[in-house]
Parts: sequence; structure tokens; C-alpha cells
Amino acid sequence: MAAPVSACPACDAAHIAEDTAGKGYRGNGQEARKIMLSLPTAHCAACIVGVEGSLQQLDGVRSARVNLTLKRATIEADPNTDPQDLADFLTSIGYEAYELDAGALTTTATDRSSRDMLMRMGVAGFGMMNVMLLSVAVWSGAADTTRDLFHWVSAAISLPIIAFSAQPFFKNAWGALRVARLNMDVPISLAILLAAGMSLYETAHGGEYAYFDAALSLTFFLLAGRYLDHRTRAVARSAAEELAALEVPRAHRVLADDSDEVISVAELRVGDVVRVVPGARVPVDGMVETGESETDRSLLTGESLPVFAGPGVMLNAGEVNLTGPLTIRVAAAGKDTSLHRMAELVAMAETSRNKYTSLADKAAKIYAPAVHLLALSAFLAWLWISAGDVRLALNIAVAVLIITCPCALGLAVPAVTTAASGKLFRQGMLLKSATATERLAQIDHVVFDKTGTLTEGNPKLDNLGDHDDADLGVALAMAQGSSHPLARAIVEAAQAEGLRPARISDVKEIPGYGIEALWEGQEVRLGRAEWLGAKALGRTASYLKIGKRPAVAFTFNDTLRDGAAKAIAALKGQGMQVTLISGDAPAAVQDVAFRLGIKDYRAGMLPEDKVRALEDLRAAGKTTLMVGDGLNDTAALAAAHVSISPATALEATRVVSDIVLLGQSLAPIAGAVELSRSATRRIKENFAIAAAYNAIAIPIALVGLATPLAAALAMSASSITVSLNALRLKGFK
Repeated sequence: MAAPVSACPACDAAHIAEDTAGKGYRGNGQEARKIMLSLPTAHCAACIVGVEGSLQQLDGVRSARVNLTLKRATIEADPNTDPQDLADFLTSIGYEAYELDAGALTTTATDRSSRDMLMRMGVAGFGMMNVMLLSVAVWSGAADTTRDLFHWVSAAISLPIIAFSAQPFFKNAWGALRVARLNMDVPISLAILLAAGMSLYETAHGGEYAYFDAALSLTFFLLAGRYLDHRTRAVARSAAEELAALEVPRAHRVLADDSDEVISVAELRVGDVVRVVPGARVPVDGMVETGESETDRSLLTGESLPVFAGPGVMLNAGEVNLTGPLTIRVAAAGKDTSLHRMAELVAMAETSRNKYTSLADKAAKIYAPAVHLLALSAFLAWLWISAGDVRLALNIAVAVLIITCPCALGLAVPAVTTAASGKLFRQGMLLKSATATERLAQIDHVVFDKTGTLTEGNPKLDNLGDHDDADLGVALAMAQGSSHPLARAIVEAAQAEGLRPARISDVKEIPGYGIEALWEGQEVRLGRAEWLGAKALGRTASYLKIGKRPAVAFTFNDTLRDGAAKAIAALKGQGMQVTLISGDAPAAVQDVAFRLGIKDYRAGMLPEDKVRALEDLRAAGKTTLMVGDGLNDTAALAAAHVSISPATALEATRVVSDIVLLGQSLAPIAGAVELSRSATRRIKENFAIAAAYNAIAIPIALVGLATPLAAALAMSASSITVSLNALRLKGFK
């Protein structure tokens, strides 16, 4: 059965957030408090494991998720939990944390961090080039006092620059070490300090070689790798961040004298009236009081065409007012808006765990102790092989410390997940489950409901002109007494032509069959063909029989949903099998199946029949995607491997679905399947890149063929390669 269509599709889409994110988690009879913390220094998979694991051990914390791209932790906790206590706890164990005002999220902090890193990289690069010029003189044969002077000048340039430029590594490393933890920045910091310290020792003792240029180069390339990784992940901005960016911080509240005052959106209350001028973004959820305009909802629903907005029309935060001034009575503002709850819902989906994330987490857990043991083993082995050459052994140990940094492994999953979720959202698909893309990539069979899914659920009479006024008058009179969709379609078409109903009596509706009455002493019936003894047509129809005259047919055309034919053709082009299951009459189902080229269709399906059909497909080895919108589809959606529902679906249907289609078109479904497959391939490729890098680089470092500088270049290149591979999804079409 089709869900009722709202006058405001964006409102329907926005209520998705209310279905889940707005309900909150409940434990011990109390509603959980949602806390958001900023984690400015988080940058790797080990940080995710450390923060989530530490928080979940605290009393009162029910769940914790870290979004590495947004550098943010979302925590579900008991109502009396103090956010500052959690922030202080994380800071005390080495993870810098601050309480975050979710209503004021912007990209400012991200941009500031990026600029700071770029500045430090520039300083390191400038120092590196100057020290290299001095090193050229040493390599060219400068000796004794001249060589020592150049070394001391190099030290004077290098040491302050290293102290400044390498601070991001030093701070993160110290934060971990002071609470007896290890993270990726510990070996990096150790490598930089060892290179600088060894060079200073050589200089102080008149040694022939110093490695200040290598220490600076190491710092520069490590910063360059981290900066580029930072920027590539910023390019792959998550859908949650894009949604948060639509939130308006201030609004024009209308006062009693019709003047405006500019206030924070957080200060607005339900019932307030706000003014939105043309070109401005709607700051709240609410109903238009005065004015007429058009709004752009493309970022919320994926619909490109403007929609009318006038008195009585509901608007949502994030829409853009295009043409005329509007006043809106506030229904929800700030954190209560559907836009904000939708952003939280998407963020939760991005940060949830899937099997690939778990694999990366396990690898990251064993990394820190393993790499230090490996570097120590390399140092001791080369100290023995080189007969006590400490400088050579240290060089190799430093190279091992750097080259084994698993940054590529840490980025393998989150970089792809963030890019994929953002791409799907921009295509009009809202992910409600972290494993949805993973499961969507596995499907080989798609099952569609009919009414309200493949069709708009609003049948239209298409042969009005084939009937005389007498028949139409009788049909109109009988249809007025029924709520059946086909009866309503007859009433709508006849009234549009200005026809008047005939005078009938003894009207009676027979459930499942039709309507019977008396007209001018004759029995008249309107309903199913078999009830009237008529020959059924091969399409959706209702039949009218007056007395002993032959029955006449009223045929209907239930308009296909936009993009339905395109979606079916594209899915079949991907090698998918498509099935149509519906509770509708066989003729109606057959008609839609024929129009869409679906060979496997089943009519008269009750809810339990739909579930049984999906179970039969699973037993036959099929991996199914179910697309439906009605209450009778809910059990089938839950039984499918992965499920999608339109934004216009019933609330219960949207809640059970893994993905919600925000726009009116079904066309994005086929693209979502292909994008999910592409994302899964990118994740596997990233794991392969990380594994291949380690398989090649670690032996090279252990046998002494990689200098610390070469190790820094290799490690940075692997991280950038993984990030760029994930960004290939940005160009996916």
C-alpha cells in the first residue's frame, strides 16, 4: 500500500533523522546524553582505538565513536555525565580533547590546523635548503676547521627549526608517553631526535659526517605527507560536515512591531517568527506565515528544480529562499532541527565499524610495540655486524622506525568510507548503517514493491472519453461512496470535466469486489471483472455493469515513479536479476512489470508472502536488495540483505531501512550499487597497497639500504597514495 505523499517532500526526507537519531539511546530507563568532543591531534587508526577503548571503560559511557576525518568523538553517556570530565580524561591519557558545541560546527578549526601545518612545513623546507647548501661544501672536500664551522652553522640553523617544525609529532608523542602509551608519533619523534642528536654528537667531537640536512629533510617530508593527507581528506569532506555547514548561526526574529532583531538560532523558541530574505538560507524548521517564494532543496533532497513556498507550507533548515521574502513560524531550531539530526545520523553511519575497519584496528594495535622491537633488533644486529659502528646501527634503526609507520593502513578504510558516504549523499542517498555500502556491494538480486515505490501510488483514469455522460454519471455517483484509489481516480477525473453524479439508491460496498446500487430501477455494479462476469483486460481497470448491458471498462494508468525505468535498465545492465512483488491485483502488477521490462513478477502478495519470497531467494543463494515504502513492506525490508526506502515512505519503513532515498527519482539506486562496489574495491586496493609497501620497504630498511630521508619519503608516499586512491571515488559517475 502506498504511503501518503506529503505536500513537502523535503519534510518527509527530513523526518528520517527523527526516526532514529532523534529518538536517542535509552539505558536503565534514562535517555542518553549525546556529547561531542573535538580531538585536534587525532590522525591515525591507533588514535581511534585508543580514544574509543578508553572512553568505553568509563562508568556512565554507553558508546563512543571517533570520526577521524572530522577529528571528533561522539559519545552516548548517562544524563549526569559532565562533558568536561570526559575531555579532561582524554587529555590526561594523551589525547588532547575539548568539548564541542555541535550547534556551532564550522570548518574553521580544520582550516587553521591546515595553515599551521603548512607554515611549519615551509619553515622546515627553508631550513633544509640552507643546510643542504652548507653540506655541499662539506661533501666537496671541506675539512678540519672549515668543516667543523659549517657543521656548527648547520646545527645553529637546524636545531631551532626542528624544535619548531616537528612540534606536532613531539606533542603527540609526549602526550602518549607521559601516560605510558605508544602511538605512531613516538617512533617518528624518536627518529627525528636521533638524527639530530647523532649529528650534534658528531659535530661536538669533530666528526667527519653530520646529518642535520637529513634531520630537516625528514621533518619536512613527514610534514608534507601529513599535510597532503590532511588536505586530501578535507577534499573528501563527509556528508555530515556538508550538512552541518548548511546550519545558519543567526536568524532575524520578527518582533511585535514588525521590526527585526538578529539573534543566535540557539536562542529561538518554538512559536517565534523569523524573516528570511531572498538568497538567504532558512535557519529553522517551520511553517510559512506570510509571503510567497520558491526554495532550493537540492542539498537536502537531491531535487534540482525549485519548489513553491507559501502560507501553510512547511520548510526545513538548510533550504535556500530564492525569490521573495518569507516569514516562518518556528517549529524547531538549533539542535532540534531535522537538518541537525540528519547530520548526526550520517556522522554515526560514517564512524560505525565494519569488518574492514576492525581489521585495520587490530593491525594498528600491534603496530607500536612491534615497530620498536623491530628497530631495536635492527640496531643490535647491525651493531654486532658492523663491529660496534654505533652511527651505522642508529641510522638503520631510525630508518626502520620511520619506514614501518602504518599510516597507509590507518587511512585505508576511513578515507574510502568518508569519500563514499559523501558521494552517495550528494546523489540523494542517506546511509543509516555503516555496513550498508559493504552489503550493497554484495547484492545480485533486487526486489521491488510496486505501489508507491515503482509507481507514484496515484492512479489516473485514462479512458474518460470512451464513455458517455450517463455511464460516467452513474460511475461517479457510485465511486463517491468509496475510498478505494481507483474509485477516487474516477471521482477526480469526472469532477474535473464538470460532470454531475446520477441519482442512485441502495448503495452498498462489497469489500474486495466493488460497489452495487440501484439506478432507474436497474441493478448497477462497479468493481472487479470476475464479480461482474466481464472479461478482464490485461491492465489496471474497474468495470461498470448497468442492468443486463455488457460491462464497460474504466482503465487507469498509475504513473511510474521518476527514474524507475532507468534504474531497472541500469540494474539489469549490471547483471542483476529483478523481481517485482506486490499485494496488488495481477493485472496491475503485470502492467507495471511489462512497462518496466521485469519478467519475474508476483501479485497478491501478503506481508508474510513477501518475507517468504525473500527467504526463498536467500535459500537459492541470492543476495537481495529490497526496495519498498509501505507498512506491509517492513518485514520484507528487514529480511533482505540490505534495504532502501523512499523518503516519502512510512516512518516505520524508513526506520527499518539501511538507506533512505531522499529525492523522488529511483535512478540513483543503480549508481549506489556500483559506487558501493567501487568503494569495496578501493578498500581492498588500499590494504594491498599498505601490505605491498611494508613487504618491500621493511626488508630494504633492515638490510641497511634505506637512509632515514629515503624512509621518510617512502612512508609519506604510501600515505598519499592511499588517500588519492580513495579520492578516485570523487570522480565516480
